[in-house]
Amino acid sequence: MKSALFALALLLAGLAFGAEPVLDNERVTVWDTMAPLPPAAHDFISVPLERRGTAAFGHRGETPGKAGARTIVIELKDHAPSASPNISGLPSAFPRPHAMQLFEDARVIVWSYRWYQGEPTPMHFHDKDATVVYEEDCALRASTPDGASTVNHYRAGEVRYNPRGRTHSELLASDAASAVIVELK
Repeated sequence: MKSALFALALLLAGLAFGAEPVLDNERVTVWDTMAPLPPAAHDFISVPLERRGTAAFGHRGETPGKAGARTIVIELKDHAPSASPNISGLPSAFPRPHAMQLFEDARVIVWSYRWYQGEPTPMHFHDKDATVVYEEDCALRASTPDGASTVNHYRAGEVRYNPRGRTHSELLASDAASAVIVELK
């Protein structure tokens, strides 16, 4: 039994070290891992999927991830975006009702958010790029100011990168939905 567990641990570690990122662009590199990654090339946010609504900040050179625990690791690249002022007349995406700020620094604001049945988010403007980690299987109906809407389906652990400049409202279209949202300053 011990040798089978050790072999599984080696396999998972090997997958993590040789794995491709699930998302990679000019702002972030995102890893979905069940084993510690090599020391991070950039500061990072760790989102452990076993503990919903939580995240931790880590520094360049630290080892992100945890053996046996599925973790989304968002490495923050050294890229300064151009400004995106909110001239929409609508509120910014965050803060908003039901959003809990987990932490903030000069580069990010990290939120834990849960959608509730029958409670659409206010129509809002995203003034920052955001990386969203969905914590459960869910569906959300997104509506734009012109009345167009679409239902988007997400899986637990799915990660989406949303560029700044979007305006919309969201309504829960499934039983439950929660996410950790990393706004990039």
